[in-house]
Amino acid sequence: MKMKKWTAAILAAALSVSMLAGCGSSSNNSNTDADAGSAADTAATSSLSGEVTVFAAKSMTDCLDELIEDYNEENPDVAITANYAGSGDLQSQIENGAPCDLFLSAAQKQMDALCDEGLMADETRSDLLTNEAVLVVPKDSDAVTSFEDLASDSVAKVAIGNPDSVPVGQYAQEILTTLGIWDAVNAKAVLGSDVRQVLAWCETGEVDAGIVYATDAAVTDSVTVVCAAPEDSCAPVIYPIALTKDGAENEAAQSFLEFLEADDAAAVFEKYGFGIAE
Repeated sequence: MKMKKWTAAILAAALSVSMLAGCGSSSNNSNTDADAGSAADTAATSSLSGEVTVFAAKSMTDCLDELIEDYNEENPDVAITANYAGSGDLQSQIENGAPCDLFLSAAQKQMDALCDEGLMADETRSDLLTNEAVLVVPKDSDAVTSFEDLASDSVAKVAIGNPDSVPVGQYAQEILTTLGIWDAVNAKAVLGSDVRQVLAWCETGEVDAGIVYATDAAVTDSVTVVCAAPEDSCAPVIYPIALTKDGAENEAAQSFLEFLEADDAAAVFEKYGFGIAE
């Protein structure tokens, strides 16, 4: 009987050890699963880090801010600084040595000049977006019903971008010249430093009308779009993009350029009214 009791005791002890081992194995498996999950989370975000300075036309403000946030969700260690202004002002800043990795212009003229000066990495240049010039008036105004009305005596002030440095002003001058009313409108023109200043004057009623991009008119309820520029009255509104020579050496800047040229970014651009250049 004693032998049987000892045997039973030994078997019970062995069973307890086996159960404890099983519990330990389960715990280890849980830890392994947790580690695997953590690794998967890490893999979902990029290990890329660095700083990127983007110079972009003022009309890009809203959509590019959103795209930077989207990019940082997958690349949290890349710090992107955006400088928004008229494309001509941005061109001058780059020419004067301001740090810039990526330039997104609202017209070819400014990009062409920088490429000719050897400041851009030409091989990275592409046409990214399209837009449209439109005539706007303060909300509820009916003083202007066409571009031709801008030359009438009943219109006192017309806001346009400065044609010397602001692409939307260059497009406006081209449209009004094609229509044969540039001299009459120029005499009453109020020149803005960028398209958002032109838009702001129209919003507050400081001017009778203005010429802005369709995408800018779409971000406010305080103006009414009268009409788009007549077909063939100006060159197509194209937004080129390229890395600077310094940006071409910046891995994070290269990554952000690729992101902006991808399908996901295209969907955001289209949400804000931009077209995707062919």
